[in-house]
Amino acid sequence: MGLYKTLPTTIQEVDVIIAGGGTAGCIVAARLAEADPQLSVLLIENGQDNYQSPQVIHPALFRSHLIPGSRTCLQYKSCELKQLAGRSLIAPSGGLLGGGSSMNGLLYTRAQRCDYDSWNTKGWSSDDLLPCLKKFETYHGPGSNDRHGVEGPLEISRGSYRGKPLEEDFVAAMKAVGFPETDDLQDLETANAVAHSWAYISPEGRRQDTAHNYLHPKLRDGKHPNLHVLAETQVVRVLLDNEKRASGVEYRENPDYQTDTTKQQKRAIKARKLVVLSAGTIGTPSILERSGIGNIDSLTKANVKPLHSLPGVGNNYQDHQLLLSFYKAAVPPSDTLDHIFMDPQKIPELLSTNSSKLSWNGFDASAKVRPTKSEIDNLGPHFREAWNKDFGSNQNKPLVSMLLYSGILGNPAGFPPEPHFTVGSYAAYPHSRGYVHITGPGIDDPLDYNPGYLADPGDFDLKTHIWAYKKHREVARRMPSCGGEVVSKHPQFPPGSKAALTTLGDESGAVTDIEYSPEDDQAIEQWVRENVGVCWHFLGTCKMAPPEEMGVVNDKLDMHGLRGLKVADMSIAPKMVSANTQSTALMIGEKAADIIIKELGLAEK
Repeated sequence: MGLYKTLPTTIQEVDVIIAGGGTAGCIVAARLAEADPQLSVLLIENGQDNYQSPQVIHPALFRSHLIPGSRTCLQYKSCELKQLAGRSLIAPSGGLLGGGSSMNGLLYTRAQRCDYDSWNTKGWSSDDLLPCLKKFETYHGPGSNDRHGVEGPLEISRGSYRGKPLEEDFVAAMKAVGFPETDDLQDLETANAVAHSWAYISPEGRRQDTAHNYLHPKLRDGKHPNLHVLAETQVVRVLLDNEKRASGVEYRENPDYQTDTTKQQKRAIKARKLVVLSAGTIGTPSILERSGIGNIDSLTKANVKPLHSLPGVGNNYQDHQLLLSFYKAAVPPSDTLDHIFMDPQKIPELLSTNSSKLSWNGFDASAKVRPTKSEIDNLGPHFREAWNKDFGSNQNKPLVSMLLYSGILGNPAGFPPEPHFTVGSYAAYPHSRGYVHITGPGIDDPLDYNPGYLADPGDFDLKTHIWAYKKHREVARRMPSCGGEVVSKHPQFPPGSKAALTTLGDESGAVTDIEYSPEDDQAIEQWVRENVGVCWHFLGTCKMAPPEEMGVVNDKLDMHGLRGLKVADMSIAPKMVSANTQSTALMIGEKAADIIIKELGLAEK
């Protein structure tokens, strides 16, 4: 099996090096290895192997990756942000083989057609990308086979266990506040509707990650000796020759896993044909800048010799910005995932019995929603102007994505030991932009990371979150299984406020919309600034666009002005997509593999 922690001395050169064994990187490596048995492929992954790890294969355990001290999650700390009440944020990213696909929440959501069309790039329209979006899917849900794949490596189902009451109540409550139910919310077009959720989970209840479903089968079938995976290894930089061609990479063994300091010296391996960076929205621009590729001023400030000017590297950072509100759940403990995480001693028993509860990710329903005309007007003239420009003429563009999680989506500390549920939302197309840059030439030097949340002029993002939070409450109050708000986890409204409700309705059971005063809105604004967080959906730091538009790669994923160097991860997305980003990351992996296979002349083989 070609999976190593230390590269054999017999391997000094390969045809293709892929730096980063995440969601897209595993696809690229597997597709290239199967395209030509004579093509030697080396995938280098910062983290550990994920093969048959219980916390990977069982969807219910995904939150275990996020605990303090996790060895499977990279945690990037931002600068302090004045507009977020002086907080710094932690951006979690996949830190093991399979990347985010091995540790995320598994929710199956897809972008809208207009999202990909807005990229305005040859070969990357929604029509161009639909075959790639279908290629990785074996979809077991409702909808047309024209929109969904039926014979791909990743199964999409509802697993083998669901907590029904909250799911049914959430869908009914969304309908009650004006959003109709649809069978297929992920058909690339439908918006302003709610649906029961599907997930990257097999019908038998196993996570569908790209390491287990693309890579591991080829490492174990004895038919792909050309495929090599080097785990627990950090890529320091790309090596360029005198003609600005990527000739290989410099790497070291990851000291977080391999403690023998004699093995942590930097080493190099050559690439005869191509180097592909797939280290993610934060990792890829960091490798590039350590390689002397990026904005000249940023490189000079970090004491790195500039070798190639590409000002867009590390800029255009975008994320959806996550907002969560918490509620008591009037359901049995077995109908939420809290009973597992409030009492983790139960996990060994669930594993030993192969409990079907382990197949449940807790994300049971989701929606893509838009405000009404009157709600838009109430958000002010700047919001109305921005809405008319970006959304008004396109009924398929949601302002917000909403979701139900059957449990506490976050740290359970401070919650009483009883069932809860979470209503979450994120801004589908945030206006805020951030950046990530290195501060020194070494891989251990800290990053200058600013996600830029709520920094947009005119506060479009802030007003989006305020509107979304109000919808959270109206939906939750119409759920019979809601036992009330967790008051400490909501805005602190002024005394006497009509918004400071803890009851769900009047004596007749009727529920009317909450009235908010300007002072109430100020309380919500402060709460948003204190609570909005990272959504895991960051992209854009090596965007696909012309150089004059601060682009970093072209439509073939080649870096502008360089040879033999491509990028294949979410960093290449020039604009945000209105969905969890796994589907887009998978598509980028398939698209990148197709491009490379054709360029290397392997399609004929």
